[in-house]
Amino acid sequence: MIQRFPIATDQGTPGRPTMYDLPSDNPEDSGLPDEFHGLQPQLLSLTLHLSQYSRQEIFTAFDLNLYYDSNQPGWYKRPDWFLVVGVPRLYEGKTSRFSYVVWDEQVAPIVIVEFLSPGTEAEDLGRFTSKPIPSTSGKPPSKFEVYEQILQVPHYIVYNEQTEHLRYFWWVNGVYQEQTIAPTNPRLWIPELALGLGLWLGEYRDLPQTWLRWCDADGTFIPTDTEAALARAASERAATAAAQRQIAQGVVNLLQMGLTTAQVAQALGLSELDVQRIATEQQNP
Repeated sequence: MIQRFPIATDQGTPGRPTMYDLPSDNPEDSGLPDEFHGLQPQLLSLTLHLSQYSRQEIFTAFDLNLYYDSNQPGWYKRPDWFLVVGVPRLYEGKTSRFSYVVWDEQVAPIVIVEFLSPGTEAEDLGRFTSKPIPSTSGKPPSKFEVYEQILQVPHYIVYNEQTEHLRYFWWVNGVYQEQTIAPTNPRLWIPELALGLGLWLGEYRDLPQTWLRWCDADGTFIPTDTEAALARAASERAATAAAQRQIAQGVVNLLQMGLTTAQVAQALGLSELDVQRIATEQQNP
């Protein structure tokens, strides 16, 4: 089971604001910066498969206000994508969420993914960046500080789409420790979720490029429901075609052995018209 890390906020205090009391948007944010930032989170959610949890116990979101400190209820971050397990899919089992309030939900995200850009590197990487880190004195802490020190998110993943550089930070003994990822065919593994993440070169929503995508222990990328349905349909069509070829060959073989059309039909469970049609098709392919 997932270890639920303590949340460094004053939780459960009567009168603390809930989702209904806090803004759900960021008035300073004019929207997602590019198509990738909209499509990549969708692909992460669509390929997420957790065997330990039903879909009603999993919540994923992107570009959603994440409120993390009940003592500063106006402070929030907007992760590019995050995952919470062990909470109802719907808020209080009734409605979709328009923000995620940690002190109200009592469960912090277990995975957060950020998409790196030059303007967000210091905010996203904290002490792991080579860029100067601006002072947060008197200001809300950076994303990195919130994820590491306040929410203590166990698995923090940062991806640079431009360089295709994947970085993985694991929360150990109170701090993030960067894990080594092979530069070729990069994969990371999250043991308590029995789930991996890697870079997949393919086409999603008619856009061919490299994407982050969940995978199993063998490194096989997990299909979306649509992809799985299409694969099943293709497999069924192939099986049907193989069976039809086998029947057609049986008709030819039996007729060549001297059996009558009626005898072949009886032997193969076909009508005589079907036997005649198949025989004609085989003679005139």
